[in-house]
Amino acid sequence: MKKLLYILSLVLMFNCASTQAQNYKTHRVKSGETIESIAKEYSVTPYDIYALNPDAKKGLKDNALLIIPKSKVTSQTNTTTVKELDGFKEHKVKRKETLYSLAQKYNVEQDDIKKHNPSLYSKNLRRGDRIKIPIYKTKQVVEVIETTKDYTVLPKEGKWRIAYKFGITVDELEALNPDMNAVLTIGEVIKVPNITTEEVKEIDERYSYYTVLPKEGFYRLKLKLGVEQEDLEALNPGLKESGLKSGMVLKVPYSSQLNEAEAETSSSNLSSHIKNYDAKRIAILLPFRLDRVNTDSIYDAKKQIQNDNFLRSSLDFYSGILMAVDSLKNLGISLKVDVYDTKNQLSEVSYLLNSKDLESADAVIGPLMPKNLERVASDLKRKKVPVFSPNLKDLKLSDNVFQSMPSSDLLITKIVNFVKADSTKNHVIVISDSKNVATSNALKREFGSASLISSRKDKEGKDSYYVMESDIVSKLKPGKNIIFLETENYTFVSNVTSILNSLNNEDHQIILTTTNMNGAFENDEISNYHLSNLNFHFPTVSKTYNEDDNNGFSKRYKLVYNETPNKTAVRGFDLMMDVVLRLSVSDDIYNSVNEFPLTEYVENKFAYKKHLFGGYYNDTIYVVKYQDLKIIEAK
Repeated sequence: MKKLLYILSLVLMFNCASTQAQNYKTHRVKSGETIESIAKEYSVTPYDIYALNPDAKKGLKDNALLIIPKSKVTSQTNTTTVKELDGFKEHKVKRKETLYSLAQKYNVEQDDIKKHNPSLYSKNLRRGDRIKIPIYKTKQVVEVIETTKDYTVLPKEGKWRIAYKFGITVDELEALNPDMNAVLTIGEVIKVPNITTEEVKEIDERYSYYTVLPKEGFYRLKLKLGVEQEDLEALNPGLKESGLKSGMVLKVPYSSQLNEAEAETSSSNLSSHIKNYDAKRIAILLPFRLDRVNTDSIYDAKKQIQNDNFLRSSLDFYSGILMAVDSLKNLGISLKVDVYDTKNQLSEVSYLLNSKDLESADAVIGPLMPKNLERVASDLKRKKVPVFSPNLKDLKLSDNVFQSMPSSDLLITKIVNFVKADSTKNHVIVISDSKNVATSNALKREFGSASLISSRKDKEGKDSYYVMESDIVSKLKPGKNIIFLETENYTFVSNVTSILNSLNNEDHQIILTTTNMNGAFENDEISNYHLSNLNFHFPTVSKTYNEDDNNGFSKRYKLVYNETPNKTAVRGFDLMMDVVLRLSVSDDIYNSVNEFPLTEYVENKFAYKKHLFGGYYNDTIYVVKYQDLKIIEAK
């Protein structure tokens, strides 16, 4: 069926190309060509080609026929006339002839005649002189002006600001820059349309700006923004002619909510703000429990590492810290890193506090366990030594504690708000088992019109962890259906995702999500193809980097450790980078919270807020989704 639908879409596409031939061209793929080279040839972006040729994402085949859209960045040419010397003609000067009359007669410049008859610079033309008249041939030289140009990212500029300034969508900007990072940094050089300075739009801080979502029309924008179509067209010249496009950035009346949303997505690159290069002392407290490791036997040591979760996670986390130390040294930051084994014992933590002068540290990372961390924070509070918790959620925060792991409640709030912001959804359905009835009811309160589906029960009234196709079909509505699946049972996940995958079609578009991403969704029994097909969305404290993103940290880690870094190692790197850079960009690490409200690294971002009576908590997370068998950040 999908194959037939795809063929039908191609037929419709070719019909469109034949009836509107002026908007499309075709291209026969030659050996060695890439999407990038073809896009450059026709002055379009790879994204434009993929939009009309979805199969091209799987790779180009020789002789395949591609539909090429009309260039959105019009090529410009500059034609100049160039003359080349083609020989000479001898001329005998007659009575009353002058340089001017000879230049007119032979259609050359007077200076050209002088150039090839140097004596005329010092004497006048006389009757009987024999001079050389240059003969020129002319040709037209057509200079093609590049459709793109380099642009250096300015402070506070994110993708939407640049897209707006140059009159393109965010997707088109990303297509012009396939290697562009998720977050732009000051001074980064990217490609933008080669338009004149007069055509570049300015950002007016008296207004807000909104990025149009897929399938959004003027009616949905009116409901969401409270702005009439006529007002939008007045604020955005050219909108009336072009119509709304997904990813288009619109100027809209000022809205504090929109501006706050923008601030959420604008992170700072602290490495460009370093002002304090003084040596910094960082204390690392981790439960290695090295007293249990038999260092005399490699076999026993390996076995202990495999079986001891504390030791394994501590080593992974520390490996990331070491990579961060190397990166920070390359930035010119001098460090003294003291690493202590807490042995996961409160008595050992007390000993370290009494004997290791932790009060002189600029910052402490760890310990991992709540009681141990609370003891360290309490002891160091008097000296205002910041203590960063790498892994704990929902802590009772004293004034000097930074909880780097976002709270559990934030995960739920984030995905709920994300779904609420999707103006293209038609219906919300919540599927849950009996253990998650409270979550199901909470979602019902958030989405009043949502439909609830519970797992089937056996004769004794216990969960059987399955639903029937008819249970779901009866609740689906035409258009986009957002379906929450709340469970920790992998057989239930397998059952539901298989049914949803079979029901996902043009009439009923299904987007799967959950408030609680857990091991049930990652079980080997769960098809990643189904999750990708369902655009499975979920909130997470850290995104997953993709190896094909040219990630420098991953490459260096592999070179050093001969393996891919896991999430614990990446978190060690990200947290260490953030702590030391905050110490380096601000006179006071506590002030850095206000000066640099959001930072982002390989997989983690940090946006600390202060409790009214207590310490600091990380108030930002990611919403990610499965797409093409990868996990990427959802916009």
